[in-house]
Amino acid sequence: MEKNDMFKVTCAALGTQGEGIAKKDGVTLFIPGLLPGERALVRALKVKGNIGYARVEELDTPAEVRVRPKCAVFGRCGGCQLQHIKYHVQTKFKQGLVRDCLKKIAGIDFPVSPCERSEKEYGYRNKLQMPVGRRNGENVVGFYAERSHRIVPTTACPLHPDWSEGLISALLGFMEKCGLDGYDEETGEGQIRHIVVRELRKKFIVTLVTTVPELKGIDYFLFLLDKVFPEYSFWMNVNDKKTNVIFGDEFHLLKGPGRYECQDGGIVYEVGPRTFVQVNENVRGKLYDRALSFADEQDLVIDCYAGGGLLTAKFARKCKKAYGIEIVPEAHDCAETLRAQNALSDKMENICGRVEDLLEGVLDRAPEALVVLDPPRAGVARGVLDLLVARNVKKIVMISCDPATLARDVGILTGSLVDRDGALVKAESPAGNYDLVTVEPFDMFPQTRHVETMVVLRRN
Repeated sequence: MEKNDMFKVTCAALGTQGEGIAKKDGVTLFIPGLLPGERALVRALKVKGNIGYARVEELDTPAEVRVRPKCAVFGRCGGCQLQHIKYHVQTKFKQGLVRDCLKKIAGIDFPVSPCERSEKEYGYRNKLQMPVGRRNGENVVGFYAERSHRIVPTTACPLHPDWSEGLISALLGFMEKCGLDGYDEETGEGQIRHIVVRELRKKFIVTLVTTVPELKGIDYFLFLLDKVFPEYSFWMNVNDKKTNVIFGDEFHLLKGPGRYECQDGGIVYEVGPRTFVQVNENVRGKLYDRALSFADEQDLVIDCYAGGGLLTAKFARKCKKAYGIEIVPEAHDCAETLRAQNALSDKMENICGRVEDLLEGVLDRAPEALVVLDPPRAGVARGVLDLLVARNVKKIVMISCDPATLARDVGILTGSLVDRDGALVKAESPAGNYDLVTVEPFDMFPQTRHVETMVVLRRN
């Protein structure tokens, strides 16, 4: 098989990225957009040994579960992988993805609960984050193509509410009127890098990421935004470094209070431009309620990677006391405000810094605490996992947005993965400190391959 060869295949299964998998002449092919049971004419794009990548040229018979995607750039934009699949099949795929990752990566064969559905299949995201660039002499706003930093231009995103279309139009109009350029990653030229918006119950925090501290015509942009958002704060963030990190350290507030208050289950909390909040409010509520169900009234709780403190506060209300550890100063400040506003001064303590540095000291004060882990996509730091094992923490509630790193971390805690010469390998006879209690996926991200998963572990 060579590049650009064309041939027919039948899809056997979906891969971890939501792509179709088929075999031809001893080569396993990964084919985006192809569904199990479908036969198609495909073109080989890359072949190396017994692994290859192809694209669909002509589809013979669509599968019954295939639907028409809502997005005009689906298949080119890297944001969604599953818009062509009926929603109930998406949730089954995600249940299987979590189960397979645990088995293949960690050697754990454990029943995974059905994936909790999202109330909204589209328009569910409360955060929009888009790169701004320049192509063929014109400014472009959109999302990156899969595995690249090539921007796929778009005028709207159906995963976000209708305001996304107005925002994109306003930004492009402002840039054209004022002679501003999108950012070029290769040369470092251009003034505007990203636009980031957070919605909080019809209030909005808009952050424009620029390479310069001042932009001509910024008042005109605010004039355009007045027509898009009923109430909003506007920040300018300066990031002049050649980096993939979105925000720089320098923030300037040009309009509004900068932070907004929200309520969730009777808890008042604040959010700023850098504060982490789950992007799907409906699923977040289901996830947090389920996590709370594993805590008792007399428990002490340590919430690691605590963000703005909302989940910490929920545990504090139910339990004896909750400690929240968070590295981002803005999020820590929001958690402190939350603590005061909700009369939780005696039941909630917020600590700012790295979990790796602070957890041991908090465990010294609360050795029998229930530990909650909600890390970023990279997973829990190895030192934190080793500390939990060494201190024999009684119960762990782990929330993860990546099944692969979740499987790795659970494997370390249960002893199904062991360290040999600096590499993790499957143990022949697992003998870890922890047993799995439950594995429950939540569809925080419909139409994408991503899934949020809650795992509960209990010391054996």
